[in-house]
Amino acid sequence: MSLGFISFPAPSGIADGCVLGGARLGPLAVPGVSWPEQWLAAPLLGAAPDFPSAGGRECWTAAGPLQSGMAEGIAWRRQGELLYGVISLDEADFAGAPGSALQAASESAYRRIFRLLEAQGLPHLWRAWNYLAHINQETAGLERYRQFNIGRQEAFMAHGRGLGQQMPAACALGFAGGPLSVAFLAGAQAATPIENPRQVSAYDYPAEYGPRSPSFSRAVLACPPGQELLLVSGTASILGHRTVHPDDLLAQCDETLANIAVLLAEANRLSRGRPYGLADLDYRVYLRRAEDFPRLRARLEAALGPEAAWVCLQADICRADLLLEIEAQALQPLERP
Repeated sequence: MSLGFISFPAPSGIADGCVLGGARLGPLAVPGVSWPEQWLAAPLLGAAPDFPSAGGRECWTAAGPLQSGMAEGIAWRRQGELLYGVISLDEADFAGAPGSALQAASESAYRRIFRLLEAQGLPHLWRAWNYLAHINQETAGLERYRQFNIGRQEAFMAHGRGLGQQMPAACALGFAGGPLSVAFLAGAQAATPIENPRQVSAYDYPAEYGPRSPSFSRAVLACPPGQELLLVSGTASILGHRTVHPDDLLAQCDETLANIAVLLAEANRLSRGRPYGLADLDYRVYLRRAEDFPRLRARLEAALGPEAAWVCLQADICRADLLLEIEAQALQPLERP
């Protein structure tokens, strides 16, 4: 399996028969594809000249025969011990549910995901990408991100996935509108969770952050056959459990990169391949204010190098005082089992 970031239309080298799934980046509607694809209909900042009109794509590719299917609204593809899927749910379909429509939609999405993974014999959820409308808005007496966390945790607990037990890497971002959308990557073998010693584990956050804690690990190391995959969750300017450097974009960027560097150090203690460095990762960056992009780009290029692979989307972060969030992944072959 290999990860690539490609512009649309896809180069001829990316054939349907090798794509497990992926994401479409940018707000404009473009021709669809046959593989499971999550649409991030948010402004793509600082992209190449052809991106504003054409959008971009990220694809997970896998060698070997692919199986495809649809289960309870989940479009999925499988290759051997790997599975990628996407589900989008309209909150209006859950109007009148106890708690809130978003809470019910979130619980339903994850219950469906876990049922699919159990049916496919690939029970281990490695990574989840979560997007919802107006993530910082308060409705039904509670911030929408906190509503999402309640629903997600209810599904985890219902399927015997207690907090801290094989939590996947994850992110949760807000857009101006659209459905609840969840993409996920899963496998036959359990991934190794990685936590950040500078931070309280998200699933151990105190009650001030909501009735239920977020259900994710700071990063995971997974092992597709013959490979090692590092998946870094959405990471931000948080020390302990508190936001630091409010209203200071560049300081938040530096703190976020420092947190990712610590996660890499933790991963390198467990890795069976070559050490991971900041310049080795593919990044997806989320920025709250589009006007901040020129300063952010300069800071990232200085920190990561001008050749680093990253793309930036405008999105709301899960805390109103956070200005950016960064996630990342890296894949390497293993010379020894």
